[in-house]
Amino acid sequence: MTENKSSSLVKNASVLMIASMVSRVIGLLYRRPLGEILGSVGLGYYGYASNLYSILLLISSYSIPMAVSKTVSECLAKKEYKNANKIFKGSMLYAVVIGGITMLVCLFFGKYLLPANQQNALPALRALAPTIFLSAILGVLRGYFQAHRTMTPTSISQILEQIMNAIVSILAAYMLIRAMAPEGGTNAAVYGAMGGTIGTGAGVLTGLIFMLLVWLVNRRYLMKKAEKDMRSREDGYGDIFKMLLLMITPIIFTSFIYNCSAYLDSYLYSAIQGWNGIADTAISSAYGEYSNYYIPMIGIPLALASASTSAMMPEVSGKYAIGEIREANAQVNQTLRLSMFICIPSMVGLTVLAYPIMGVLFPSASILAGTLLLTGSVFVITDSFSIITGGVLQSIGKQHVALINAGISLLSNLLSLAVMLLVSPKLDIYAVMLSNIIFSVVCCILNIFSMRKYLQTRLEVRKTYLEPLAASAVMGAAAWGIYYGLFRLTRRPFICLLLAILAAVLVYMILYVKVSGISEEEMRRFPMGSKIVKVLRKMHVY
Repeated sequence: MTENKSSSLVKNASVLMIASMVSRVIGLLYRRPLGEILGSVGLGYYGYASNLYSILLLISSYSIPMAVSKTVSECLAKKEYKNANKIFKGSMLYAVVIGGITMLVCLFFGKYLLPANQQNALPALRALAPTIFLSAILGVLRGYFQAHRTMTPTSISQILEQIMNAIVSILAAYMLIRAMAPEGGTNAAVYGAMGGTIGTGAGVLTGLIFMLLVWLVNRRYLMKKAEKDMRSREDGYGDIFKMLLLMITPIIFTSFIYNCSAYLDSYLYSAIQGWNGIADTAISSAYGEYSNYYIPMIGIPLALASASTSAMMPEVSGKYAIGEIREANAQVNQTLRLSMFICIPSMVGLTVLAYPIMGVLFPSASILAGTLLLTGSVFVITDSFSIITGGVLQSIGKQHVALINAGISLLSNLLSLAVMLLVSPKLDIYAVMLSNIIFSVVCCILNIFSMRKYLQTRLEVRKTYLEPLAASAVMGAAAWGIYYGLFRLTRRPFICLLLAILAAVLVYMILYVKVSGISEEEMRRFPMGSKIVKVLRKMHVY
């Protein structure tokens, strides 16, 4: 693999990582005022509606960016520009039809998909119905531009989407409660959750408008490129739709199985704990803290893994399509190293500073949120690896293998959750957390064997895992000591946490350079690499 090829992957991954990080941080910050407006029960309704919405989104649009990115990038690698254009048009028609059908299912059949004791989440779910249709169209546009190796439009649209989501969610929740349920109680939780989901729709609409503008600006250039393509055989729309169905359907089922665990876990958790005699409001409250505090926190580093996977897929698909297996493997290892460079220290930091993080960011959260983060942050490593390896299998056309692996993992997840709750009901929401970790571990193991079988992938264990883990262990001890040492002196948690995080970043970067021996040139390819090198030079590390 040439330096330029490696730089292209890392640059695209870095752009998406930074955008995902900014988006997740915005999403995390607005959870605090939203949580204070909704309360723990309202957050529970919001979480149940959001989980079911995510499942319906998987069917209508989640798989579309990956499928469009893969198929279009293969055409571009072969210089089949007419077929790339036809795939874009066919994908758009697919998105409109499937997105429309799924929207109607959400509107008219949502009550049958929610747990019987959580029907108060139905208004919030119905408010999300139009968002499903808009997300399908947005997914096609994002996948199309990702296939052209340009991640900037997707990145900007993600940030704009999250900003609008945050603003409208808070305002809509506050205004609906004030107008419809000023007396508080259950009605306030119901209308507040509905307001929060209205913000999701406003965010998606904003991202879609931006992507449509980008497409209109580039439309003439893309059309001219297709018109000049006189060499490739032009496929008919029948062939393209058949290819899309064969491509998208396995990805839909894989994504569905991989992501529906949250919905099925919530359904199973609510049902079994109801049988165990736990009050409905207690179930909603515990799940509210899990889904709105714990999940968003670990979602920040996981978003980086998803971003690097999105950047990797067109690169690996293109190399694999033209038989460059060694180069495809190099891209895979580069992606894993890039992700673990961030995810491993993130996991350690979330573990040692779990209670301060939750206390500062979410004052209304109980000690449950901190304990969940303390015991469950290892999910960052296992899930990020399973996300990337699943993306690799889809990139090389082994969607059915990824589907089987995800299915086995989901089965282990649900069985372990049911056993834990039936044998020991006191585990409560911790059983959901543990079963998700089991899911990701099983998926990791199965995907590793599959990658070795079909791509002859050999993982670079030392560079990818051991070096960042060694640096992170010392970093974690330093962060813990600095926070609690300063807190004893000042009793100011926000200042102590900020200083501990800044010190942890510096310690990690210095130790990582010393342990790995990474050169300045290599470090510059990492996200924010040039700025990191500049700081380390001032500290005489380089």
